[in-house]
Amino acid sequence: MFAYTVRRLIMLIPVLIGMSILVFSIIHLIPGDPAKTLLGEKASPEVLEKMREDLGLNDPLLVQYKNYMVNLLQGDLGTSIKTKRSISEEIKPYLAATVELTFFAMLFAVIVGVNAGIIAAWKQNSWFDYIAMLIALIGVSMPVFWLGLMEQYIFAQKLQWLPSIGRDSILNPINSITNFYIIDTVIQGDFDGLKQILKHLILPSIALGTIPMAIIARMTRSSMLEVMKADYIRTARAKGVAQFFLVYKHALKNAFIPVLTVVGLQTGLLLGGAVLTETIFAWPGVGKYLYDAISVRDYPVIQSGILMIATIFVIINLIVDLLYSAIDPRIRYQ
Repeated sequence: MFAYTVRRLIMLIPVLIGMSILVFSIIHLIPGDPAKTLLGEKASPEVLEKMREDLGLNDPLLVQYKNYMVNLLQGDLGTSIKTKRSISEEIKPYLAATVELTFFAMLFAVIVGVNAGIIAAWKQNSWFDYIAMLIALIGVSMPVFWLGLMEQYIFAQKLQWLPSIGRDSILNPINSITNFYIIDTVIQGDFDGLKQILKHLILPSIALGTIPMAIIARMTRSSMLEVMKADYIRTARAKGVAQFFLVYKHALKNAFIPVLTVVGLQTGLLLGGAVLTETIFAWPGVGKYLYDAISVRDYPVIQSGILMIATIFVIINLIVDLLYSAIDPRIRYQ
């Protein structure tokens, strides 16, 4: 297992280097002038040129990339052109907010999706199977922004059960320690604050997790139906193993590998694709942070933010690979 893990880690190095080159190149091909965006269209050519020189934008791209990688290897993501603050410090609360939202969205997607898929396969061609797959089809097809607006209208405006925007209550702001509000409230014993944080998480988590939930449900059903036809399942059934244990103990483990693939991919996609949800619910996450940076051509923030999300995506896929080998030992011996 250790040797397999080391091999997988070594394989990440060229992937991360290639990813940094790709991100850096694409960002600098985006049309627009950061200096002109910051100073305005009426700024004189001399002032614009001085700004470009101060920002290092006049250096050749290879020099800019070398400087960027040197700083990156030292743990420095650079400085924001707009705020003049260190990106490494500035991005922490935004990244924490997105990770927290993504975690609860995937928790909802996995719990609901896996169990719905299992029961649909267990009760194949029953009314539950048809309804579950219909809901899954609607979930895949439903635009996130529309679902978010409907949630706000029904549960926040009409019923007034849940807050519609923000990450915490304006009247009871969280004293942040780690930037992860759930952890912060538990550490401080602020259970009223914890309750408020969870209320703020419900609507955006469901909106963000609906599409992954539908995909996971369909994949789980398909994989379970295939496994349930295996000889060892028929043997276990003939021996009188209870249906519940047959499904959840014997069949699920072998059916879970393709589901795990979907979970890993969807988690990475949610980290990078939560901008719509974050915008609708005024969630101060990294998607909104990058969107604001793109609007002012803040190159260091854009490339550092994208590279960080891409790195997390790669790490998640590494974790999925390691979980493959834990579930099926044959993988690490191949």
